[in-house]
Amino acid sequence: MSATRWLALLALATLVRLALAALIPLAPDEAYYRIWAFSLQGGYLDHPPMVALFIKAGMALFGDTALGIRALGSLGTGLASLMIWRATELVFPGRGVAAVLMLNATLLVGIGAVVMTPDTPLLLFWCAALWALAELSTSGDGRWWFAVGLAAGGALLSKYTGALLGLGILLWLLVERGAWRWWRDWRLYAAGGLAVAIFAPVVAWNAAHCWVSFAKQGGRAGAESAGVGLRFVGELIGGQVALATPVLFVMFVAGVAIAVQRRSVFLAAFVLPGAAIFLWQATGSRVQGNWPAILYPAAAMLAAGHLGAAWRRWRQAGIVVGLAMGVAVQIQALAAPIPLARSRDPTLARLAGWPDFAASVQRAARASGAVFVAAEEYGLAAELALHAGMPVVAMEARWAYLALPAPPPGAPGLLVRSLRRGEGAPNWPDAIPVEGELIRSRRGMEAERYRLFRVTSGTGPAPQVVLPPP
Repeated sequence: MSATRWLALLALATLVRLALAALIPLAPDEAYYRIWAFSLQGGYLDHPPMVALFIKAGMALFGDTALGIRALGSLGTGLASLMIWRATELVFPGRGVAAVLMLNATLLVGIGAVVMTPDTPLLLFWCAALWALAELSTSGDGRWWFAVGLAAGGALLSKYTGALLGLGILLWLLVERGAWRWWRDWRLYAAGGLAVAIFAPVVAWNAAHCWVSFAKQGGRAGAESAGVGLRFVGELIGGQVALATPVLFVMFVAGVAIAVQRRSVFLAAFVLPGAAIFLWQATGSRVQGNWPAILYPAAAMLAAGHLGAAWRRWRQAGIVVGLAMGVAVQIQALAAPIPLARSRDPTLARLAGWPDFAASVQRAARASGAVFVAAEEYGLAAELALHAGMPVVAMEARWAYLALPAPPPGAPGLLVRSLRRGEGAPNWPDAIPVEGELIRSRRGMEAERYRLFRVTSGTGPAPQVVLPPP
């Protein structure tokens, strides 16, 4: 495929992704990160602040809309694809298009280009670092270390797993003899200092908040029984087979294995340490399926570079199947042509029915004389803030770390609580149950049931904050 043709294909894919980003409903986590954009700071309980900066910039361009929240994700994935193409061409001439096509055909990257999570900017900066390192390795020009430092700092500012990039660089510098000379170059250490300086606001924020974010995301392993640990490992591997798509997963593993066999450390260093750490963590706690996304770019480059003509048909089949699966998931999220139950349709569970459900909550609130609605779950509160059309009070502990106003005391409200949290009493004391239930659904398929409670602001547990409306 000529460069002009594949660049046109990438531009078209980016436009399609922007259209999907504007049309597919926001997930609860995306609605939650939207709140961060109204309270920019050096860090948050869950993650560093880059996702909030991306959303803020996108909303400045396209408004407080789904497109505004997600726009930089779709554009960033297109830019990351260009960087992986260039990096692959430097290391494996003539294989860049194959690497980009395989990377974009994975569900994790293809669908991730349409949503906004901390993994979205992380993938962009990770790919930028691989590109800069490829330029550095092939040209021998030490000035590329400054680009590496900038990209590494951006990765750290996106998500804590960005630290695995530094681990990969360290492994490459230690193991590959041709890279040893960089230990004598001051620009290597300047790049490290640059990355640390970019990450400094996150450290300062944590220091001012008792290191709460570092503690929360520190992770654990080995705390569960052997049977549970094996189950989590099985979930992790099975999830990656699905998210990479089966054929491409096998090709990624084969490409990395051949690189190890040939003692080609450069790109394998950005796959193996992360894979080992995620497998280790899975022995004691669940590893979310999206976390290993950062391993995919180097794996795609290795698969494109090391798997020759004998794999060509498999590569073509994997790309076609992966793209088809991604299109099917996005069509289901957008239009739900297949009526699947919640247990079989993540798009129903996460995306479906929020505007109609919020309208029913608003009607119930007004009928009961409430002047606000409230929620214990952060995602539910964030979705209601987008759609309910009246003040929304959130009350989970994480909101204490955002600069948001408290509601006036003594105001009547309506608490919304998912039945998936169980039949127990809500965390808000003296909450009075309201008869009946509300259902969030899509075309008659039930996504979730909720109960309502009358509450009074100021009487429940702190914090209570008012979320910004659209």
